[in-house]
Amino acid sequence: MNLWRTMTDSGPRWCVDEDMLTKDVSLSSLLAMPRDQMLAVMRTAIATPSGDRTAPIDRNHEVWAAGVTYLRSRQERESESIVADVYAKVYEAERPEIFYKSLGWRVKRHESEIRIRRDSNWNVPEPELTLIINSRREIVGYLAGNDVSSRAIEGENPLYLPQAKTYDGSCAIGPTILLTTEADLANTKIELKIERAGATVYEDATDISQMKRSLGELVEFLFRETSFPNGVFLMTGTGIVPPHPFTLAVGDTVTIKVGESTLINTVAS
Repeated sequence: MNLWRTMTDSGPRWCVDEDMLTKDVSLSSLLAMPRDQMLAVMRTAIATPSGDRTAPIDRNHEVWAAGVTYLRSRQERESESIVADVYAKVYEAERPEIFYKSLGWRVKRHESEIRIRRDSNWNVPEPELTLIINSRREIVGYLAGNDVSSRAIEGENPLYLPQAKTYDGSCAIGPTILLTTEADLANTKIELKIERAGATVYEDATDISQMKRSLGELVEFLFRETSFPNGVFLMTGTGIVPPHPFTLAVGDTVTIKVGESTLINTVAS
């Protein structure tokens, strides 16, 4: 089952596969339920959707992200930073790096424009398996995510992480939530392609078997001392990092594939 959102004359409506849910159903209300109850509600779809698709997230949903969860990410972070041992310690530590990324209203949809910071000369996309987690800490779905980042700002000082990670146009997610369980995500493939003026300038792939930490572990730490009564989105880190000196440029097309989810965005001027 696939969960997505469309815009109608009376406002946004949530849809399941080819059917539209009742007007009172939101993603927040679905993620407040246990998984079995959520699936039962989704079987009550009653109408054929119409209108344009929007990002499949409610405006007040939080998007969080994990960092340095792949060895490749640790190596690249160390190479960019003047305090490389910080990233080595995070990679080896019991506690993962988890940080706030965005609110739903700021998230960019599939086939829209992302942005790079004007005050940074080194910016990259970060393709990530993005989990949708309900209030009971159950993984109920996933989609492709792009944690657009300024490596120059983060590399200057890790305390600048919020500025490197959170700004207008820095977060995008795929068009559809694919319902799943944690077990079904084993070995999910992640692909990145960047095109410039019609030519591919960077391409790479990995899969989540290369992660040091399990998905369940990341979820457990995210929910420690923090509740999400309407559910939450979690980007799980990247194992694909374009090497220095590659940087995104205005007009680039970024294509990210995570499992069955595809996210395409262009870099705005």
